[in-house]
Amino acid sequence: MADITRRLGWRHLRGAPTAHIRHHRSGTLVHDGPGLSFWFRPLTAALSEVPVDDRELAMTFHARTADFQDVSVQATVTYRIADPAVAAARLDFSVDPDTGGWRGTPLEQLGTLLTETAQQHALDVLARTPLSAALADGVTVVRERVAAGLGTEPRLPATGIEVVAVRVMALRPEPEVERALRTPAREQIQQEADRATYERRAVAVERERTIAENELASRIELARREEHLVEQRGTNARREAEEQAAADAVRAEAEAARSVTLAEAEAARSVKLAEAEAARSRKLAEAEAERAVRVSRAEAEGAREVGAARAEAQAAWLRVHADAGIDGAATLHASTATRLAENLPRIDSVTVSPDVLTGLLTRLGATGAAQ
Repeated sequence: MADITRRLGWRHLRGAPTAHIRHHRSGTLVHDGPGLSFWFRPLTAALSEVPVDDRELAMTFHARTADFQDVSVQATVTYRIADPAVAAARLDFSVDPDTGGWRGTPLEQLGTLLTETAQQHALDVLARTPLSAALADGVTVVRERVAAGLGTEPRLPATGIEVVAVRVMALRPEPEVERALRTPAREQIQQEADRATYERRAVAVERERTIAENELASRIELARREEHLVEQRGTNARREAEEQAAADAVRAEAEAARSVTLAEAEAARSVKLAEAEAARSRKLAEAEAERAVRVSRAEAEGAREVGAARAEAQAAWLRVHADAGIDGAATLHASTATRLAENLPRIDSVTVSPDVLTGLLTRLGATGAAQ
């Protein structure tokens, strides 16, 4: 939009570099070109502003394929006004001299023209294309067909419009159809995932089998080594037992020889001890016999002396009694009683009954009276 200022009944217009300005005064073209700046009187001026920059026109429309499926097409057309004079003559690009704004809607008219033209060619090509082909190659086909159609459309050059580029961003079916179309792909992807899972499981099972075989081989090798170890231990134990038996035999022989030597030495010592004991016993026996002889002799001598003493004492005793005038029979009786008392065992106590005591007293009294 042009920039217009007011000064004392005059107007000053300043255009942009991308805007083509056409100024007519009383039917005569006074100014024509982009980026102009000039003064004018609003009552006698007719102004037009035609944009000459590249413009983007986004469009979305529905179409039907050969198998009667609805699809939506999203496209963008890049265009520019190549001939501003023709465009200003065919479309209303006039601006208000007071505000600088367009009096009409020329760009909307251009958009409608381009959209309908592009949609016509897209519908024509999609109507003869099945849905699967349209989804696979429809973007390229539609873009080429729309570009070719806009390039050959006679109304566009007559309006001063030049199409720069055509882009088709998407061509999509209805949501239900899209979900239905996605199902086989999803199923295939799921099948591929399942197959990959099964293959991974198969590989895992194969690896587990390999691991199990390796473990089994390791166990077999371990068992074989344990068997060899047991055999070696048995051999070692047998060898150790044999060596132990040989050592025990040598030890037994040495012990036997030592025992024989000790026995011989003990026997010799015993013989010597027996001989010494016999000699000692003999000497002791001889000494004992000699002592016994001497004792016997001493005892015999003592007995003889004692007997002689006793005989002398007895003779003296008898002489005393004979000198005293005692009867010899009574003296013998008294002597016999004395000998009997000497040979009797020890008597701790004697009990004399009255009868015995009476008898004794009677006899003593009689004896005394007789004397």
